[in-house]
Amino acid sequence: MNTRPVAIVGAGPIGLITALGLAHYGISSIIFEDDRQLSLETKAGTILSRTLEIFDRYGVADKVLSKALRVDEIGEIDKKTQLSTYPVRLDVLSDETRYPFVINLPQQDLEPVLAQAAKDSGLVELRMGMKFERYEQFADHVVLHVTSPSGLEAFEASFLLGCDGGRSTVRQQMGVKVEGMSLPTKYALVDLEVDLDVDNPRDYPYLAYFSDPDEWMILVRHPHCWRFLYPMLPDAPDPTEQELRDKTLSFIGEVKNFKVINQVTYKVHHRVAQSWRQGRVILMGDAAHLITPMWALGLNTGALDASNLPWRLAWFLKGWADVAVLDGYEQEQRPLALHGSGEMAEAARMAMSKRGNVSLAMTDNNWSNAYTRTMLGVRLDVNAVNDWSLVAKETRPRLAVGARLPNFMLHTPQGTQVRVHDICRGSFTALYFEDVRRRPPIPLNQTSALRHFIVSRFDAPLDGGLRDRSLLDPGNALLDRLGIGLGMLVLVRPDEYVAAIVPFQSDAQQAEQLYKRVTGQFPVA
Repeated sequence: MNTRPVAIVGAGPIGLITALGLAHYGISSIIFEDDRQLSLETKAGTILSRTLEIFDRYGVADKVLSKALRVDEIGEIDKKTQLSTYPVRLDVLSDETRYPFVINLPQQDLEPVLAQAAKDSGLVELRMGMKFERYEQFADHVVLHVTSPSGLEAFEASFLLGCDGGRSTVRQQMGVKVEGMSLPTKYALVDLEVDLDVDNPRDYPYLAYFSDPDEWMILVRHPHCWRFLYPMLPDAPDPTEQELRDKTLSFIGEVKNFKVINQVTYKVHHRVAQSWRQGRVILMGDAAHLITPMWALGLNTGALDASNLPWRLAWFLKGWADVAVLDGYEQEQRPLALHGSGEMAEAARMAMSKRGNVSLAMTDNNWSNAYTRTMLGVRLDVNAVNDWSLVAKETRPRLAVGARLPNFMLHTPQGTQVRVHDICRGSFTALYFEDVRRRPPIPLNQTSALRHFIVSRFDAPLDGGLRDRSLLDPGNALLDRLGIGLGMLVLVRPDEYVAAIVPFQSDAQQAEQLYKRVTGQFPVA
């Protein structure tokens, strides 16, 4: 195992989430951040269910939730009539996920929670006031040259991850170009101290999109304030406080008290790097893709990067996978950013202004819309056949390779309830959907890289030899949800996406062969 830490440039949310992911798999990292403190700017503020599942896997979900506001309805409101036109209700996902809601939490409040959790892991070192300058790449490591308060320093790392934003220095050093465009629209984002709950009660969902052909708006209720986001003309100057007041009141009506506490304007881009990896140097988050910040697709698409890459690095560094396992990161994530999140966000932006529709991203089915809007419906192109999707078109679709495993409840031999994602945490997991009474030959759990469990509606007898690796699925609830029938083997990756679905052949080596196809190596003890 390479004992050098992984170097991460950038202490924004994606850099911090990635460090937590590496720590989850036992890999140490050092984060280099140019600024001397975490960002205090008004930035993204809605975190989707899939990102919460990633936080849960990395052990920080409860800490984040304690600071956040949970939202079980995404509102669609007509500005002129103030009527709800097509709300998306997320409680329909209660069986599918531990988090049938999204949360509102300003990025400046999220980052300290992630940073503290990273420090508490004992495997992450956060170095503030350290400016990345350049790197040198060798066969088995990377050397970073960083300017610190005491001068230029060099650090050796096993890999270098560029999480340093849209103007990424790492990407510039790589010589990688971006493709896409900068949109003419600017956004004004403002945080207001105003009481729409008691003093000026309004019956708005805590995440609401006000559509209008002349001027639309997004309303977000944060734990300590209300946030409003508006489009602006390209050449318009930054709005004054009075202009912000007038604009806000045109949407919500008169209020008693009103105070601007934060405001920022920014341009909108849809740009994706042409290449995300050169050897041991890899781009993530905004350094790899800039996306129109609609439907919270910016930060949350970056979180998918931070879900996909850490297990791959860990498996390679531990010798559990061939170097080819790293290729899957760009193969899977780049299409989602280039043709998925970006195009969906732009469709949503056009629909908000009533100049288009979101028929490619939305249906008349609330369940499908909830699955899509929470990013639970993301399907990855794990087999490199250009088959991927961000959009769920049907209710409870049959499980497919590349899809996220629905997080249903099961029961352990010890009598406790457990979500199936908890079973899959930290390893590849082979799930055998079989009748446990017939004592099929399920391999023993002898490695940390690959584990085996039989899932059955019958409880495993104590004398059947399978009790220690059996999971009870009363009424075949999970089996029916997956739509696959008995006699199937499902191989699940550490990030809860499905790597393979095949008929079980009663072969003790079958799961290992599937594992080798994904990683390039047999699992080792």
